[in-house]
Amino acid sequence: MSRLTHPMHSLIRTTLALATLAWIATGAPQAAHAQSLFEPAIKVNDNVITRYELEQRARMLQIFDSPSNPEEAARDQLIEDRLKVDAARDAGLRPSREEIEEGMEEFAGRAEMSAEELIDALDEAGVAEETFRDFIIVGLSWRELVRARFASRVEVSEREVDRALGQTGAGNVRVLLSEIILPAESGQEAAAEARARELAQITSIEAFSEAARRHSAAESRERGGRLDWQSASELPPAIQSRVLGLGRGQVTEPIPIPGGIALLQMRGIEEGAVAEPEYAAIEYAAYYIDGGRSDQALARARKIEESIDTCDDLYGIAKDEPEDVLERDSKSPEEIPADVAAELARLDRHEVSTALTRADGETLVFLMLCGRTPVTDEDISREDVLLSLQNRRLESFANGYLEQLRAEARIIDQ
Repeated sequence: MSRLTHPMHSLIRTTLALATLAWIATGAPQAAHAQSLFEPAIKVNDNVITRYELEQRARMLQIFDSPSNPEEAARDQLIEDRLKVDAARDAGLRPSREEIEEGMEEFAGRAEMSAEELIDALDEAGVAEETFRDFIIVGLSWRELVRARFASRVEVSEREVDRALGQTGAGNVRVLLSEIILPAESGQEAAAEARARELAQITSIEAFSEAARRHSAAESRERGGRLDWQSASELPPAIQSRVLGLGRGQVTEPIPIPGGIALLQMRGIEEGAVAEPEYAAIEYAAYYIDGGRSDQALARARKIEESIDTCDDLYGIAKDEPEDVLERDSKSPEEIPADVAAELARLDRHEVSTALTRADGETLVFLMLCGRTPVTDEDISREDVLLSLQNRRLESFANGYLEQLRAEARIIDQ
């Protein structure tokens, strides 16, 4: 079996024949035409996009089965590519040869191919290796730039993770979603995955509805994929974790379902009164300081708070003191004393309260929340939810930054 007849290579196979025929039909460029191909078509600040680059990108997008108009998408992408690469270059960022090769292998792997196989297939359809390589370089450069500029600004609290897991008032949250269901028949999985990833980049509600009418296999396609309001608690837990982290117009990553791939877009969200969170266990530490609420005791508490980051650090504070000075417990909510539970409810992970005392006010309680364990489906990972929320925020920063670069750019059609 040749590499292009393997059933998992459908991403290329479904369009390669037509693309190759079109390449043959147009014939190899004549000298005059070849010269015109390399003439400037668009100028982006001090950079030039040639007609050859536009043709190459459009042809590559056609082979990748892009749902957008290849010519229009090629123009928009190449303009953005120039802005992204310029910004990365100004920041001193460029992927290494090894990173580029790994990126090419990773991209080709989505179609169950090696980079060499994908390069050969593209070449047969008239797309140069350099076109594919430049495409990968831009993606890697932009990803590194976004992380460098915005990673420190992406903070997700424990309560936001709880909410995404559907445990903090999910029963009182209603969501207004649109859906696209792409069939993924045996042998067509890679093509469906590629189309789903393209559609997941949509940010316009109108564009998503149009894509649903064109591509979705669900009955909702007649309504542009639009669903009615529904309680978030009615969604499967794995879907809740994806949906509750979305902003208006944002689309989930492709979600595998039996026989297909689902995409969901957030059109609206409503939240009623927040219900009490359900936790299997709450872990906390209490360090006891003599002197109650005296100035000296409170000053010691502030000094400790400034010197530690986590509950584990308290062991170093109490290492030379009696064992009963530091208590650390993990209890179900009903086992925790009422006054301690009330203070913990106000804290996020690693935050501190000094509102409580013991021994008739003679001992100050330095109370620190170590963490909460929600009552949740075992299949859902908090780490995965956290990463998803962080990536969503990075994507939001990246989109805003790109809009700024485009607004400030000089873009001239030649």
